[in-house]
Amino acid sequence: MKYLLLLLSAASAIAQQSYDLIVYGGNAAGVMTAVSGARQGLKTVLLEPRDHVGGLVSGGLSGTDIGRPEVIGGMALEFYYRAGRHYNLAWHGQEIAWTPEPKVAEAIFRDMLKEAGVTLLQRHRLREKTGVRKNGTTIAEITMENGARFTGRIFADTTYEGDLMAQAKVSYTLGRESTKQYNEDLAGVRARTPSHQFAVEIPARDRNGNVLPEVSTAPRGEPGSADRRIQAYNFRVVASKDPANQVPWPKPDHYDVKRYELLALYVTAMTPYLGRPLDINEINLLRVIPNHKADFNNRGGFSTDYIGKNYGYPEGDYATRARLWKEHEDYQKGFYYFLANDPRVPASLQQQMREWGLAKDEFTDTGNWPHQLYIREARRMVGPFVSTQKDLQTDLTKPDVIGMGSYNSDSHNLQRFINDRGFVENEGDVQVPVKPYQIAYRVLTPKREEATNLLVPVCFSASHIAYSSMRMEPQYMIIGHAAGVAAALAISSKAAVQDINIADLQRRLKSEGAVFEYGTQHNAEALAIIRRRFAPPRRTGPTPWGYPEKR
Repeated sequence: MKYLLLLLSAASAIAQQSYDLIVYGGNAAGVMTAVSGARQGLKTVLLEPRDHVGGLVSGGLSGTDIGRPEVIGGMALEFYYRAGRHYNLAWHGQEIAWTPEPKVAEAIFRDMLKEAGVTLLQRHRLREKTGVRKNGTTIAEITMENGARFTGRIFADTTYEGDLMAQAKVSYTLGRESTKQYNEDLAGVRARTPSHQFAVEIPARDRNGNVLPEVSTAPRGEPGSADRRIQAYNFRVVASKDPANQVPWPKPDHYDVKRYELLALYVTAMTPYLGRPLDINEINLLRVIPNHKADFNNRGGFSTDYIGKNYGYPEGDYATRARLWKEHEDYQKGFYYFLANDPRVPASLQQQMREWGLAKDEFTDTGNWPHQLYIREARRMVGPFVSTQKDLQTDLTKPDVIGMGSYNSDSHNLQRFINDRGFVENEGDVQVPVKPYQIAYRVLTPKREEATNLLVPVCFSASHIAYSSMRMEPQYMIIGHAAGVAAALAISSKAAVQDINIADLQRRLKSEGAVFEYGTQHNAEALAIIRRRFAPPRRTGPTPWGYPEKR
């Protein structure tokens, strides 16, 4: 009996682990949060539910949504600087590689974690419904599906879905606010959606009166009204034009050509409208990346965006999400396969598609298909401060600034409906420029009465419209950097995350290359700090060419 009790005690000790900072979610924000905290001296663990780190940055989104590069600083800038070193861009008089290949991006993230001494634990997914234990406003412990338990002083939810945040009973929202809620004229259902729209009128029903596949019969909704719809997801596929590094577009499981009837009508109708067939870049957005590859994204009225089929994802259980993930994969594979093989596709477009194929040297453990679905938006925390449209357009400065953003307000379509004339129409896409704006630390922190040791760098506190700009991967990294430093300050001062010394946070971030003001001077200062971190050791002997080194 005594021996059994000793075994049970040992097993419990193994199952429960204690850290200063526990980061849940190994995407780019999670990596930066963990590395930042570890560099501040915190004992840090990064828990990743699946098998890879880097999220979208290593999962296909290589055509980085930069906005204005001058606003990107700190560890985000360091990441792209490291990518530049990987590609030896100094030989070409450059330093920053904004479009690294996925496998290169993941290798850089893993190097950063290792160098910082972060404990990385993969296949550690939060137990559903009962994975978070709180004492009042303090998260005390989280439990994984595999039984592992983690106690910590500060927790960070860096997942795209916000599962830890939700289980911690932190307030959050889904979908779109009305125009009235935050006085945002871009909010709610859109009266007119000019971008990624059908340029030609296509009847929503076939000759027998049946609604075409991939068209919803639900009403659009009143312009400006709120709804629970979610902007479309897709995969950022990496394709190769090198025949030696190419896998043909795969035929998906359960391929049904009928589901692409609207696509067939669309590509056929566009030929007389344009006076020529559609080009590959008019139905896919190709962003060229190194080594004869491209990042394929959505473009046009019918694209890789699987419109209206993700509504159940943010709040879905793991089984529901897995099903929707697979449905998105099958849909998008079918989209490519249709364009490359269906006889109704114009020959020139089909030939362009066949010149490309999945990159053989990427995503080798997932059949060359990206390991990350592009979850553009899921839950969004509702904290004591909510960033809204005005914070991107007019109220640009913040007393608690931790970084900057500059990408357009960019929401993808949320629905494909039948308009009042019986034609197919997309709704929800927003493409509106913003001014370079400061990001407030307050977007990371929950309401004080809900949680005092939790930071939320991805599902942060913002309206749908503000989130549509702030959601870019460089900004996730910038916010993650700040979260790691904030965690250290909260621990050292024994303070709630809401009560840390903002001036201290800003000083530390600035010393590590953060950018708080727009302009080339500030970016140059940040880059100089990053350079010093990677300065080669001084040599006293001759250079490899035999000449004395200049001082």
